[in-house]
Amino acid sequence: MQTAERVSRDPSDNFVFQRSILAYHEAAKRISGDVLEIGTGSGYGIEVIAPHVRRFVTIDKYMFTGGGELPDNVEFCQTTVPPLPYEDESFDCVITFQVIEHIEEDVRFVKELHRVLRPNGRLILTTPNAPMSLTRNPWHVREYRPEELQNLLAMRFKKVSMSGVVGNEAVTAYYERNRERVQRILRWDLLDLQHRLPRWVLQLPYDLMNRLNRRRLLKEAPEATAAIRMEDYSLAPMTEGAYDLFVEAQK
Repeated sequence: MQTAERVSRDPSDNFVFQRSILAYHEAAKRISGDVLEIGTGSGYGIEVIAPHVRRFVTIDKYMFTGGGELPDNVEFCQTTVPPLPYEDESFDCVITFQVIEHIEEDVRFVKELHRVLRPNGRLILTTPNAPMSLTRNPWHVREYRPEELQNLLAMRFKKVSMSGVVGNEAVTAYYERNRERVQRILRWDLLDLQHRLPRWVLQLPYDLMNRLNRRRLLKEAPEATAAIRMEDYSLAPMTEGAYDLFVEAQK
């Protein structure tokens, strides 16, 4: 299922893709041993993570359609979560990027993340920073403010630290162009239907408009869109202007 929520290497996704790949590279510095990923997506993180771990299990609700053979130490499992189909204390690390905002039972999800980790195991998680969302995203069950996510994870994990994913001037310029275009579109929503209608009604229209908007931005400013690189993003102390929350939690 290819929606605007499934980040790809398509040039129109570059603003989001480069931010997403940063999470994998930062995780690769912090993980080892047996690692579980929840949310394979299009699989672009496998090549980053696999060389750094003994065993990499990656799961997704949709069948993995990435090209080529998986590395010998990588396993794919198609399943929905929660629960997780693994025994207690099966993994040294769990990574899950841009997933928790899609989970109905987030408390149960966190409990499962904690359960499958070995003692002193590490969770690395990212999710959008709610104040930076330009509009309601009907694919998301909820979005988190830093203190909300901190409190949720602290229910299970003994140590939780949070950083923000921030961008430089090139990133900010793209975000502002995108914000202006979204505001022009939202002027037609006189009845505030984005907040009144059920999520399922809005998902496909949102996805279509999101994809069209990204492609329009690419057409209007191809160099500015394509020029964004992973290095234009970085981890920094948490601020309201961070695009994503980057969380490390220890069991």
